[in-house]
Amino acid sequence: MNDAPGWASPGSSEPEPHGDKAQGTPAAGDGPQHGERPAQADRPAPTGWSAQQPPSAGPTGWDAPGSPPGRPDAPAGWGQGPGWGGPQQYGAPYAHVAKPGVIPLRPLGVGEVLDGAVSTMRAHWRPVLGIALGIAVLVQLVTTVATGLWFSDMGAFLALEDDTSPTAEELSDALGPLLGSEAVHGLMTVVGTVIATAMLTMIVSRAVLGRPVSIGEAWRDARPLLGKLLGLTLLVTLIVLGVLALCLLPGAVLAAAGSTLAGSFFLLIGSLGGLVLMVWLWVRFSLSAPALMLERGTVIAALRRSGKLVRGSWWRIFGIQLLAALLVFVLSLIVSVPVGGLASLVDGSPGGSLLGDVPATLTWPYLIVTAIGAVVTSTLTLPFSAGVTALLYIDARIRREALDLELARAAGVPGHGPQQPGPGTVAG
Repeated sequence: MNDAPGWASPGSSEPEPHGDKAQGTPAAGDGPQHGERPAQADRPAPTGWSAQQPPSAGPTGWDAPGSPPGRPDAPAGWGQGPGWGGPQQYGAPYAHVAKPGVIPLRPLGVGEVLDGAVSTMRAHWRPVLGIALGIAVLVQLVTTVATGLWFSDMGAFLALEDDTSPTAEELSDALGPLLGSEAVHGLMTVVGTVIATAMLTMIVSRAVLGRPVSIGEAWRDARPLLGKLLGLTLLVTLIVLGVLALCLLPGAVLAAAGSTLAGSFFLLIGSLGGLVLMVWLWVRFSLSAPALMLERGTVIAALRRSGKLVRGSWWRIFGIQLLAALLVFVLSLIVSVPVGGLASLVDGSPGGSLLGDVPATLTWPYLIVTAIGAVVTSTLTLPFSAGVTALLYIDARIRREALDLELARAAGVPGHGPQQPGPGTVAG
C-alpha cells in the first residue's frame, strides 16, 4: 500500500519544517484549523508524510464548524466544542468517531485491537482464510511427507527414557529423526509465516479503510517485499538467540574450566537475564514486520521504526501481545487435544497425544490426522496473530503521529478532505 496516504514514515521524503510558521503547523497562540489536533511533543502534526501524502485540511469533527472561540481557561489549541459554551444539554450528540473499516479511527483499547483482528477475518474471510489455509496446507504437506519418508522411526528416541547413560551413537540414532523432522517443519513454518504475514498485513491495512481486497491484490502488494521480510525475520531471530548465547557464555566457560559450582550459578543467572532480554527485544521489534510492509523501507529502518513506535508503550504492547499469544495457545490446545486422541485411535496405539505419548513408529494415518489438526489450528491462528500485530502498529502511529486523520481522509470520510487514490480506489 505504498500509494495509500499515511503509511510512509513521517519525514521519510523531506525534513520536517521548523519555526512557528512551518507549513501545516499553526503559530503559537493560533487555534487549530479544522481537522487538526492540539500539538503535542510526542504527537507531531501530520506534515512530512511524503510529497504524495499532504496533510488533511478539511474539518474532521474535532471542532464544530463555525463555533465560537474556546473557553478562556481551556487548553491552548482546542476549539469550541459542543457543551463548552454553556450548560450541558442532555441528549446532545457526542462527537462522531469515523469507522470506515474494522476499527474506529482513534487510539484503540485492548478489546478493540483483538476485535479488529477478528472483524478482519469476518469481513474479508475469503482472502484471509484462503491465504491461511493455503499456506497451512503447504507447510503440513511438506512436513508430513518428509516425516513419513525419512523421520518416522521414533523407537530409539522413546528408548532413551529407560537408558540413563546412552552413548553418543545411541543419542545420534535417537535424536536424528526428531531433529530432522523438526528442522523441516521449522523451515517450512518460517517461510509460510513470512508469506502469510506479508499478505495478511496488506489485507488488514485495507480493512482499516473499509476497502475490498482479493488474494491476488494482496499477493501483488506483498511479493516485492517477501525477501526483505524473510531477512528481517532471520535477523531478529539471530539477534534474540545471540543475546541469549552471550548471557550463557560466562557460565559455560566457567563450567568447562572445571568450576562446576560457579559455572552452574552463572548459567542460572545468565538464563534468567537472557530470558528477560529476549522478551524485551521481542516486544521492541514486534512492530517491525508491519513497518516494513506498509512503509516499504529497509530491514534496518523497519527495526528502528519498531523501536521508536514501541518506546513509551512497551508494557502495553507486551500485554496485548501476551494476551493474543495466550488466546492462540488456548485455541491450539482445544484443537490439538481431541485431534491427538483421534490420531492415536486411527493409528491403533493406546494413550495418544492426550497423555503425551508418541507411537514408536509414526504411521501415515497418524501423521495425516495430526496434519489436518495442525492445518485447522494454523488457519484460525495465523490471521489473528498477524491482525493483532498490524493493528498494534496502526494504533501506535495513531497515538504518536495522528495517523487517524490521514486514514480518515484516505477512506473518504466526510469532512476530512478529498479522498486520495489508493489500492482499490479509482482516481477521478
